[in-house]
Amino acid sequence: MAERKPIESWLTDMDGVLIHEGVPIPGADAFIKKLRESGKPFLVLTNNSIYTPRDLHARLSRMGLDVPIENIWTSALATAKFLDDQRPGGSAYVIGEAGLTTALHDIGYILTDHEPDYVVLGETRTYSFEAMTKAVRLILGGARFICTNPDETGPSAEGPLPATGAVAALITQATGRKPYFAGKPNPLMMRTGLNTLGAHSETSAMIGDRMDTDVLAGMEAGMQTFLVLTGLTRPEQVEDFPYRPSQVVDSIAELVDRV
Repeated sequence: MAERKPIESWLTDMDGVLIHEGVPIPGADAFIKKLRESGKPFLVLTNNSIYTPRDLHARLSRMGLDVPIENIWTSALATAKFLDDQRPGGSAYVIGEAGLTTALHDIGYILTDHEPDYVVLGETRTYSFEAMTKAVRLILGGARFICTNPDETGPSAEGPLPATGAVAALITQATGRKPYFAGKPNPLMMRTGLNTLGAHSETSAMIGDRMDTDVLAGMEAGMQTFLVLTGLTRPEQVEDFPYRPSQVVDSIAELVDRV
């Protein structure tokens, strides 16, 4: 195997890598501190489209993790970037929270339920039958179907919650139209993130806790990949996949000295 180039920029997932159920994972603060001191470009990624980068910055700060707003990259931002490239100044009917609606407002999109160019589905804690029915009718009427991410469940203190992918499946069954997912494991989210940093995949690394999203997206974007065992993928599950991360480590603490 050809020797990889030194890592000059870092992308890391948030939940399961830096935090778990609102608590920092040991080593996360040291890793972020080392990144900031090094001056190396970095992004903290999340497939969750509920929160704006400003919201996430505040949430992480309360946990003792000082991540600047400009270093946070969400599936909502990746979706907005994709739509801005595809159809600048377009319109969308949105099912989602402030993270998604703000990102679309910021690129100049009109949010409307009158003949929108797109139906955009994101994460929300209040999926309504009325909103889903409207989405189905708009898609059948010609709107293109876009989703922020394919995650079928999301974590909560009480247990798993239905997430965007599960609701997307319902809409697909009702319309016969499959959505385009902008978030992980689509390497688009990685590539737009790297472009934001001005970084190159050959000298970048992705850290994640899931083989099926983080590692897959990082690998397909051409980056080195690190799987941490503090989240969803367990050690015995790694061999179940037809691809492997560049390295498996117990936690983010093991990567502090790699920065």
